[in-house]
Amino acid sequence: MIRAYKFLLRPTSGQEASLRAMLADHCSLYNGALQERRDAYAHSSQTKIKYGDQSAQLKDIRTFDPERQGRWSFSSQQSTLRRLNVAFVAFFKRAQKRTAALAHGVPKELAPKAGYPRFKGVGHFDTVTFPKDGDGCRWDSAPHDTQTRVRLQGIGHVRVHQHRPVRGRVKTVSVKREGRKWYVIITCDQVPAEPLPATGAIVGIDMGITHFLTTSQGEQVSNPRFLQASADELAAAQRVLETFPKNTRRRTKKHRAAARRVAKIHAKIRRQRLDHHHKRALDLVRDNDVIGHETLNTAGMTKTPGPKPNPDQDGAFLPNGAAAKAGLNKRILDASWGLFLGILANKAESAGRRVIPVDARNTSRTCPPSAGGCGHVAKENRVTQAKFECVKCGFVENADIVGALNVEHRAGLALCAEA
Repeated sequence: MIRAYKFLLRPTSGQEASLRAMLADHCSLYNGALQERRDAYAHSSQTKIKYGDQSAQLKDIRTFDPERQGRWSFSSQQSTLRRLNVAFVAFFKRAQKRTAALAHGVPKELAPKAGYPRFKGVGHFDTVTFPKDGDGCRWDSAPHDTQTRVRLQGIGHVRVHQHRPVRGRVKTVSVKREGRKWYVIITCDQVPAEPLPATGAIVGIDMGITHFLTTSQGEQVSNPRFLQASADELAAAQRVLETFPKNTRRRTKKHRAAARRVAKIHAKIRRQRLDHHHKRALDLVRDNDVIGHETLNTAGMTKTPGPKPNPDQDGAFLPNGAAAKAGLNKRILDASWGLFLGILANKAESAGRRVIPVDARNTSRTCPPSAGGCGHVAKENRVTQAKFECVKCGFVENADIVGALNVEHRAGLALCAEA
């Protein structure tokens, strides 16, 4: 298995200054490489600069600027150039989709945007990756795995608060800045599994907004709504931040403090959400051998409705329900179903459990055969958001529990098909 470990760094004041300089110099390298590609395309649309061309220039760049570029790891700088190359590969894919959409007669306003890669500000370039342990970095594990150090080229040995042991073979080491804190992210392969004792239980879960999840066993976990709980505090901090002009090249001390305040609130919401998802996923993995869940396209579910041109008036548009959809999108994103399902899959793999995604269509409109229902499918079965009543056999149950029961049934059928 491949796993990532994230630990808090405890640098000295001098090391923290070096870490900031490392980020700034890698950001400058990223922007310089991006500018070179822009200039080449502006000179001739047939001219293409690839990662190999720019990586070959690194030696000359380090010789020309030893103070800013020459002191950092060659491999980490190559990783930064690969990061830019990945952005361009994604851009060309989006551009092809836009070209194909326009060729099929889709209006420009409705066609997907290509999104050309943009320059990174120092405040938005927060990660430097070392692609190989021992090449510009070294993970020095302590004997008791309670405190260790990571050696970084140009910075030295930085203390790490290691709160859990690292398993497997260290592959990559990344340094990330979040607000005023620094973290090291260790990616390992060949991580051994730690199977839990078998329980013989199978469960289906139904994700929702009113309840974060509902199990086929009848348990309902309330939706914590962390973003909504901090909405007033976040709005007040954002109003203060909006009082400062956005086009200034240098921020004042108060401007930086206002920006840190907004970032701090977002970081708190993110930590609360992660903690909640990890605990709920761990409960499911401990109690069940097989866990079924719906295959959810969160990106599609939260997509903003496209504009509807008015055929009777040029340049005018018809109402498309975007305002009402925005509130639903916000609640779905606050629940973070995709994040939870990813955590659940990782924990299940480590514990030797099975996670089976099933088709989500009509799970809440089907009379559950596993609970004595008739299996009839009709949209009239869903009387209200919370109540299910089959129009054929009269089966009555909570709609979320019905969805979870059908998910469990489909997961069981998938297991039988595999056998």
